[in-house]
Formats: sequence, C-alpha cells, structure tokens
Amino acid sequence: MYQFFTDRSQIDVENHRVYLTGPDVNHIKNVLRMRQGEEISVSNGEDETEYRCGILEFEESRIVCELRFIRENHVELASRIYLFQGLPKADKMEFIVQKAVELGVFQIIPMSAKRCVVRLDEKKAQSKIQRWQQIAQAAAKQSRRAVIPQVSEILSFHEAVQYGKDMDV
Repeated sequence: MYQFFTDRSQIDVENHRVYLTGPDVNHIKNVLRMRQGEEISVSNGEDETEYRCGILEFEESRIVCELRFIRENHVELASRIYLFQGLPKADKMEFIVQKAVELGVFQIIPMSAKRCVVRLDEKKAQSKIQRWQQIAQAAAKQSRRAVIPQVSEILSFHEAVQYGKDMDV
C-alpha cells in the first residue's frame, strides 16, 4: 500500500473525505496508474495518525478519497532522536538525511563547525535546506513513517550546544 502526505486542512473527517493535491496527483494518476477504489494510506506528517482511504475520483488538480478508517500508527520511536550533523563535503548530506529518516530520527540539525570545509552563504543554505527537506519527505514515504522529520536551519557549533542544552539526554 502506498503512503502519501497531505496538509491537515485537506483531511475532512466529518464528511469522510481526504484530498490530495500537488505532485502526488500526477504520481498517483500517471506513474502508479492507480484506479478508483484502490486503497492508499495518508498522513498529515505531524502526528502519528494514519488515514486509510479509497480513491473516489480524479479531478484535474486533486484526488478525492473516501476516508475508510483512522488508525493510530505508533510506528515512531518512543524516544525522539535529534541528529546534530556537521556539514560534509559534496552531496553526502543528502545520503545522511535519507538514511537518518529511514532509521527513525525525529529532527536533523545541520551544523557548521570551525574546521568544516563547507561554507554556505544564506541563499545557498536555504536552497540546500529545502532540498534536504524534500529528501526527508521522500524517505519518510519510502519507510512508511507517520511523521516527516524536520531539517532545521544550519547552526554554528555554539548555537547547536545551546540548542542541545534543553534536551534531557
């Protein structure tokens, strides 16, 4: 069964409807070639609730699904794992993000240390963070996670230490 993420506002529990928009529409219609009646799993990416749906109809820019039942997933780890990752060379960070999400990390905090070779300006950093977030979402779909882990802003080593002080372990 395929897993998709949608915004919380697209889930209408009262009317038993779930709406999928964006790139998932093309993926379901043209790549997976799914048909009416096929079952999919939908999550909002924020909590551990899984919505099992059947595809009702295909519209031009969205897919309307019938909500069949709601299930509390409980597939997430009991502990929240935060990964503080120094910036590696080349595109190794993409691989690290993908594998960390598949292993159950809750949040990825990239950090720039004094001896890091990689230095990113503000514009480049924002585009990298968006790319890493897309990779995190794709990895969460692939591994059937209920929550999409957040990739935070790039912190300096001292900012990362301050951020970590508030954590219990």
